[in-house]
Parts: sequence; C-alpha cells; structure tokens
Amino acid sequence: MQNNLVYGIHAVQAVLERTPQTIKQLWVQQGRLDKKLVSLVSVAREAQLSIQSVSLKTLNNMVNANHQGIIIECITNKNNFTEGDIFLLLKQQDSPLFLVLDGIEDPHNLGACLRSADAAGVAAVIAPKDKAAGITPVVRKVACGAVETVPFIQVTNLVRTLQQLQQAGVWLFGAVGEVKQTLYDCDLRGAIAIVMGREGKGLRRLTRETCDHLMRIPMFGSVESLNVSVATGICLFEASRQRH
Repeated sequence: MQNNLVYGIHAVQAVLERTPQTIKQLWVQQGRLDKKLVSLVSVAREAQLSIQSVSLKTLNNMVNANHQGIIIECITNKNNFTEGDIFLLLKQQDSPLFLVLDGIEDPHNLGACLRSADAAGVAAVIAPKDKAAGITPVVRKVACGAVETVPFIQVTNLVRTLQQLQQAGVWLFGAVGEVKQTLYDCDLRGAIAIVMGREGKGLRRLTRETCDHLMRIPMFGSVESLNVSVATGICLFEASRQRH
C-alpha cells in the first residue's frame, strides 16, 4: 500500500481535483480544523469518498513525513504509462519537448524535476527502470500535483529509447559541464529531448555518446555545479522561452 499513498495538502488536492476516481480511502487528523484541510474534506465528501478521522499518531505511523494531517490511498498509480506511449505522444504533438533523466535516484530531485516539467509544458518525462527513482509518496508530495499531469515513462533500455527517438526525428540535447557550447547557444525549438544526468555523476557514457548535442549551463561564481533539479529547471525554461 505504501507506494499508493499520497499525503500533504497540495498533493492530495491535485488528486481530488484531477482523478478522484482513483482514491480508495482518505484519512484526516482528528480535531484539526485548518481551512485548507476542511475544504479538502468537504470536496471528498461531495465525491462520496470513504473518510476516516484518525489520531496524529496513526497518520505518523502511516508515513514518516510531513503529511499535514491528510493522507489518501489510490487504487492504482494513475501515471501508468508504457514505453509505447512515448511514440503515441510524438504523433499527437508536432514539436514535443521531452525530459530524459539518466538515473536520478533521489525522490526529492525527481519530484522537483516533474514539477518543473509540468510548468514548462513537457510532453513526457523518460527515465530508466533500473537504478533510478520511481513514483513514490515523497515524489508525489514534492511534485505538488505534477505526477497527475506529466506522463512519467520508465524504460528498460534508455539508450535504445533515445536512439528510437532520434529515428523519429527528435534531437537530443545532453547537459554536461565541460563543453564549450552553452545552453543559450542551442536551438531548442522543434521536437527535442533534454537529457539530464545523475546526481554527482552526470550522464553515463553511452547516454552521452548518443546525444546529438552537448551543452552546459554557464557558471560565473565559485560553485562548480548545480543540483540536478535546479539545472533541469534552467534548461527546461530556456527551451520554453525559445519555443514560446
């Protein structure tokens, strides 16, 4: 059940607004009368959902995190996309923007990347199935509803998927730290995928070699690198700026 739990005001609100049919059960903290919490419970009652009023201790035993007094259990993970859906999305959009995460392991970073992807209009986020974070309650909370809006597609062989994207006309832009070409030198319009590397390690060799272009974020201070979720946001919004 653990991975089907969603907690926190914003994450629960996103599910209630977008996919209430996936909610199996809602737990709310006894005696807590926060305005936002009361409003969510009211929406849940209108949707005729099962609601249980429980103690703070019960909620704390369910999730070891800041649940803000409300937890829901979803029947299934709504974001249940498969590899084939990538190419359906390609057919549906003339110039899609994809985000590829090459082995992000920290669920907080994944959640932040999904949140930026939603804001930047990304068609889908693609990641490997192995040695990478998947959708968890932590990811859902950090993403603030983006899990419900952005297709998250885990693939068996990331390099093979990248090659298939190239064959379908998608240009791959890999973010690295030691090349001359900067993010702002690149034409990020059209059908493209921005490829981001792992925390502290960057792109894996085969992923890097598969990219059509490599680019860096120019740095002007003493810090040599950025957190991957911050770097992802910078790259996505430069692409969004050029495209709009």
